[in-house]
Amino acid sequence: MNEENNVEAAELAGVDRKLEDVERLYSIALCDDDERELERIENFLASYQERKQEVEYKTERFFSAEALLWQVRENGYLPDILLLDIFMSGKTGMEAAEEVRMLGMDMPIVFLTTSTEYALKAYGVDAVQYLVKPLDDQRFFHAMDSVMGQIDKSRKNQIMIKVAGGIRQIQPNDIIYCESQKNYQVLYLAKGEYRVRMTTGKLWELLEEFCQFGRCGRSYILNMDHIISVEREKIVMDNGCTIYIPRNKAAEFKKIYFAYYFDVQDGKA
Repeated sequence: MNEENNVEAAELAGVDRKLEDVERLYSIALCDDDERELERIENFLASYQERKQEVEYKTERFFSAEALLWQVRENGYLPDILLLDIFMSGKTGMEAAEEVRMLGMDMPIVFLTTSTEYALKAYGVDAVQYLVKPLDDQRFFHAMDSVMGQIDKSRKNQIMIKVAGGIRQIQPNDIIYCESQKNYQVLYLAKGEYRVRMTTGKLWELLEEFCQFGRCGRSYILNMDHIISVEREKIVMDNGCTIYIPRNKAAEFKKIYFAYYFDVQDGKA
């Protein structure tokens, strides 16, 4: 039994190290139909990395907006940053950005283009920067500083977990509740669910800093923003699920829930 616990602890420590690596690594999509421009952008990124030693990144090149969108739609490609040309054969970079936003993706976008024609439209897709070519170090570095600041702020409001297929970043508000199932935790989200090899205590460490979460007994962590009602032996969630719990646990959780509820009403939470 001790050996089994040691193996699990080692696995969890390994996951922690992987998550730390992911937090330092940035995935950058480069989209331009001119290979020479892609080379220039990668050279700028290499110079930026020399200047910012803590920044690590990997890039993926796309020679058209269609290729980028296909990877996003078909393979679930989700880069941290989009560096887009606008004028390309086929769809424009602006059209690609609009489709990405329609898919609900909020990563920072920087346009790198030859004209100011679309500068006002860039505000419509919440672009971080709109840079007119030819580029120079100062403007590119300033744009990347803005992008990194936005990502770092966003990551502070997310949790990162290891699931089958890789690492996922999850917005806490998307989690409705979590249920412990032996050595696994099942995270029920507004869209879908994740099964994670992790202890309840470890998951609670990730979620307890977000005030909307409360523990209910040993098996559940609930997002109190998604609760419809807390009754004598059950809790009803807004996704239609009903969680049945012992009466004494429901009484304990009611205290937690109403304390949070009144803090929200008073603007404290």
